[in-house]
Amino acid sequence: MFLRFFELLRAAGVPVSLREHLAFLDGMAAGLVTCDVEGFYYLARATLVKDERHIDRFDRSFAQAFEGLEQVSVDAMLEAVDLPADWLAKQAELHLTPEERAGIAAAGGFDTLMATLRERLRDQHDRHQGGSRWIGTAGTSPFGAYGYNAEGVRVGQDRSRHQRAVKVWDRREFRNLDDNVELGTRNIKVALKRLRAWAREGAADELDLDGTIRSTAKAGYLDVKTRPERRNAVKLLLFLDVGGSMDPYVKVVAELFSAARTEFRTMEHFYFHNCLYDGVWRDNRRRWSAVTPTREVFNTYGPDYRCIFVGDAAMSPYEIAVPGGANEHWNPEAGQIWLERARAQWSRNLWINPLPREHWDHTQSVGMIREIFEGRMVPMTLEGLARGMRLLTR
Repeated sequence: MFLRFFELLRAAGVPVSLREHLAFLDGMAAGLVTCDVEGFYYLARATLVKDERHIDRFDRSFAQAFEGLEQVSVDAMLEAVDLPADWLAKQAELHLTPEERAGIAAAGGFDTLMATLRERLRDQHDRHQGGSRWIGTAGTSPFGAYGYNAEGVRVGQDRSRHQRAVKVWDRREFRNLDDNVELGTRNIKVALKRLRAWAREGAADELDLDGTIRSTAKAGYLDVKTRPERRNAVKLLLFLDVGGSMDPYVKVVAELFSAARTEFRTMEHFYFHNCLYDGVWRDNRRRWSAVTPTREVFNTYGPDYRCIFVGDAAMSPYEIAVPGGANEHWNPEAGQIWLERARAQWSRNLWINPLPREHWDHTQSVGMIREIFEGRMVPMTLEGLARGMRLLTR
């Protein structure tokens, strides 16, 4: 019965294999989820999705495959409820007061409540506001939303208000993820992991299991071997644009900075405004009093560093092409010259742009920066950052 779901996943570009589909069917056959839409969703996602970049495609396929389930007849929907009586009793003990439990028992209990709901759904044809009987809003009926009843069934309310519903009958919504949306720290870390070059550094204090086995077998007694720890040897240099048009992107740039700080043991950073000139700084609170000459940065960090510029590249074209064009100080040399020097110093370079990709062609300065970087500009999305990491490995 899930063959159409499997076909929709493949058509959407989710690389699900027959083996994974069979694992999903085995989980269903084993009864891992029963009458639980959310559990069913997570079981399917855990067995069929291997890369979080495909979660949005999975969600869309899931919605398409099971579209219309919320329109199942009332009888079929209610008859599908098959919850053990002892489980319901335990839930009642946790969530209801003794008086409320007694009230439910006096009314006939859970079965009577569900039977009454079935009857009301059959009889009611219009929206109802207030009152104590029909399925509606802002009343005291046991059925509906935004009202109050000690033993209600919540229908059509975005979240709990009084924590009194004994059953919630709402459709589960899942938020799409996409490899073209802006990143969070966790997703940035996933993308940055692609930029790794492992090397063994430091003292020989890590157990070399294979070497120990070989040495022990050869010597005839236990001969423990150690080796240096395996670490990411990539060195990263970040230049971060701040202020002005970058203000809307402070959060996402901070997330990038935090993720990079975690992923790279050797990482240095400097700030600039709009374009690179003869000075950069490390502390924005001291940007005028503690400026580091850009030439000093060139002389300090060798060509083995990977260099990333982060900025929206949105500025006056004069700030890039003309001496004195900087909007905050007089620059003796054009910003373009400094960017070209930086690219010559660090040949593995990249410009990450938080400005949405669809806006790039409408901003002249973005085109100028892209030309200077010979097309090595990527959007700050999961797909863009992954592509950028591949560029930095070349």
